[in-house]
Amino acid sequence: MKAAVIVFPGSNCDRDVQVALQNRMGTAPHMVWHRETTLPKTDLIVLPGGFSYGDYLRCGAMAANSPIMRAVIAAAQAGTPVLGICNGFQILIEAGLLPGALMRNRNLKFICKDVHLRVETTDSIFTNRFNNGEIIKIPVAHHDGNYFADDETVKRLKGEGQIVLRYCDNEGETTDVANINGSASNIAGIINEERRIFGLMPHPERVIEPLHRGTHGAMIFDSLMEALA
Repeated sequence: MKAAVIVFPGSNCDRDVQVALQNRMGTAPHMVWHRETTLPKTDLIVLPGGFSYGDYLRCGAMAANSPIMRAVIAAAQAGTPVLGICNGFQILIEAGLLPGALMRNRNLKFICKDVHLRVETTDSIFTNRFNNGEIIKIPVAHHDGNYFADDETVKRLKGEGQIVLRYCDNEGETTDVANINGSASNIAGIINEERRIFGLMPHPERVIEPLHRGTHGAMIFDSLMEALA
């Protein structure tokens, strides 16, 4: 199995994703610079976290219009799985591959800490190793992770099982206190209708082995390996 990690100016989690993919999948991913116009043959595309193009305009807006994204969008529309983490989630939304918007955190501050998440669906190639309703812990590190969509879109996401992760407390309750950034319906990650494009604000690549104080992130990569091998 081969993966491609897209590298933008300002990406700072691309190497973490590279290590995570090699750790879990056994092969090093292609590191693809944003000025490239074609992708190597790949089974998975990852848009990593960071501050692409310095987060000018809106987070992810400039990256969504970089040369390589034409190839990413074409591959995604053809069925290649795409994983967007943090800034990658923002890019997926700006590119029109996922619905909604990611706005400034409710407290207007950068948030960097471990958070509890409730797995809302295991019916995806990204979460098949989890149990429905399972409580996991993965760190976040973002300033603009407040997910917004109109009521009709949120209702559709719920009805179609496209909400993958929601912020919760350690008992699994999706309370307002547990909603660290003010996201609509405590949304931390969503998937597209075809269940092949997954965007999430938490950083699974930061918890892939016991030394990271957790391995819940590894289960996302293991789910992909199992589904795509």
